[in-house]
Amino acid sequence: MNKYIVLKKRPEGKPSLNDFETKETKKPQPGEGEVLLKALYVSVDPYLRGRMRDEKSYIPPFKLNEPMESMVVAEVEDSKKENFSKGDFVSGMLDWQEYQVSDGKGLNKISKDNAPLSAYLGILGLTGITAYLGLEKIGKLKEGETLLVSGAAGAVGSIVGQIGKIKGCKVVGIAGSDEKIKKITEEFQFDEGINYKTTDNIKQEIKKACPNGIDVYFDNVGGEILDAAVLNMNKFGRVINCGAISIYNAEEQPTGLRLEPFLIKSSILMQGFTVRDYAEDFQPAIKQLSEWLKEDKLQYEETIVEGFEEIPQAFLDLFEGKNKGKMVVKV
Repeated sequence: MNKYIVLKKRPEGKPSLNDFETKETKKPQPGEGEVLLKALYVSVDPYLRGRMRDEKSYIPPFKLNEPMESMVVAEVEDSKKENFSKGDFVSGMLDWQEYQVSDGKGLNKISKDNAPLSAYLGILGLTGITAYLGLEKIGKLKEGETLLVSGAAGAVGSIVGQIGKIKGCKVVGIAGSDEKIKKITEEFQFDEGINYKTTDNIKQEIKKACPNGIDVYFDNVGGEILDAAVLNMNKFGRVINCGAISIYNAEEQPTGLRLEPFLIKSSILMQGFTVRDYAEDFQPAIKQLSEWLKEDKLQYEETIVEGFEEIPQAFLDLFEGKNKGKMVVKV
């Protein structure tokens, strides 16, 4: 038999386990020109929350009672397609199923000789690519500048900060616990860290940590922290809007500070960033990340949860900050 996970109903506000359902069907068999894939690792990511809404976005919403999907590392169990052999490892955007067939489109062959297979969902996957290309394409980070990162202990944020240090910048990270602040400053070499949960004035804390102002802000959370960061930006500063986890579960459109006067006054660039817009740059990004990894210039952390049926709970745990680094489910 083959287990798969569907979106049973669209969440109102914060998702719950009741929004998902695990089902069973017969194990599929590959036809001519297809491969049978066995899932090994499944990525869970905050942006999946947006796909649970029935609304237009940069990627289609999930359909009810059909398998959800995310990036998956899988093993080829059977192949009837040229260029794929039994035992090959691949990564790609795949369904939340233990077994599935594929025509091979969108699959990338990967090797466990270069890094653990789970790394291809993190530092050598979309996570690392997002960090690298966000800084390259929008941040245009230069040596000597000040980089502020929110969600700094998370999968993307921790890599963003390390790339900032590689490029010779001052790096300040924002996270939600003293433990996470210790991790980003001691393990990931951030210059300073701010625990947003223990400060009454995040704007002042940012100013204190960035006395020369912020040149680039890599935003993973949105909301009040974004407002406070913009108020501390230098002239010609750049804001990379990569994520907004603080408001993903909001039932009503939140209101906040009007940023337009500050953007105008300081000639600040603020741009939304979707990594899939830069698909042609993925391979150069992976090459650079791999080189830094081999040179021990990059460290990464994973939170690995075991068990296929634990995928929904692992996803929900993201919104409680229970992950350290990339959240991955080992099937």
